[in-house]
Amino acid sequence: MKKYIYITLSFAMLLAFTQSSKAQQDAMYTQYMFNALALNPAYAGSRNVVSATALYRNRWTGIKGSPKTTTFTIDAPINDKKIGLGLQVFNDQLGITNTTGIVAIGAYRIRMDEGTLSFGLQGGISSFRANYQNVALDQTGTNTDVAFQDNVNKTNFNVGTGVYYNSDKFYIGLSAPQLVPNKLSTTKLSKQEIHLFLTAGVVFNLGDDFKLKPSIMIKEVKGAPIQGDLNAMFWIKDVIGIGAQYRSNADVSGLLEIQASPQIRIGYAYDHSLTTLQSFNSGSHEIMLRYEFGYEKNKFISPRFF
Repeated sequence: MKKYIYITLSFAMLLAFTQSSKAQQDAMYTQYMFNALALNPAYAGSRNVVSATALYRNRWTGIKGSPKTTTFTIDAPINDKKIGLGLQVFNDQLGITNTTGIVAIGAYRIRMDEGTLSFGLQGGISSFRANYQNVALDQTGTNTDVAFQDNVNKTNFNVGTGVYYNSDKFYIGLSAPQLVPNKLSTTKLSKQEIHLFLTAGVVFNLGDDFKLKPSIMIKEVKGAPIQGDLNAMFWIKDVIGIGAQYRSNADVSGLLEIQASPQIRIGYAYDHSLTTLQSFNSGSHEIMLRYEFGYEKNKFISPRFF
């Protein structure tokens, strides 16, 4: 455990001394621990099989134009599990804006005494669209402001990086999925900001049939306060996971995970707003489905928790 604490502190210091990242633009996920490839390219290949994950998130239901995010990721280890390759396809909709993209991912994995340390890189292309002409600026529904006369349709390229360490019972990762500050419109203020993500988690055995898996994610981006997600999942017989999460100054969440078979995992999360938005929405919903290839029939596979 002392080794885990040392590694965690090392990653935290690296986060604290990174210069270039400080409002939240990247899509957020409550089930981040099961959708890690969308946040950290170094995660590629870490499950040691071909793994595909689909996730849909509908945030602040009941508010017109609320954020809706869909992601699909697939990754696999190659070259005696020394290399991890992955692919992500995503669509993120918020109000009059919509971003669709695809990301290619690679990771170099170093096997250590009790775990694996990996370094990841990714490169992607995305299409950003903003339909300003659809904005009704008065009660008549007309749009006469010259600032809203032209829609935006841009293609952006970006790169990202990350580092990730995991063993059977512990993981920690630090990543910056987008490093290029692409301009999203003609104004200097409208651009992509660098996001930093620090994630960590550990599994505690509470007996033959019960496990506790706490995890944390810290997010930092320019123009917004540092935000933390604190999560705890209670697993029963490695089949059902029940958990709760607190997102600082934002939400509390309930989570349910089901390991339906060695290959299939299903997850659901519900977020309840703690801000003034709670009077205007009925919460956020997130559904996750993972399928893993390559298991041999009738062969017992130890479950993976991250």
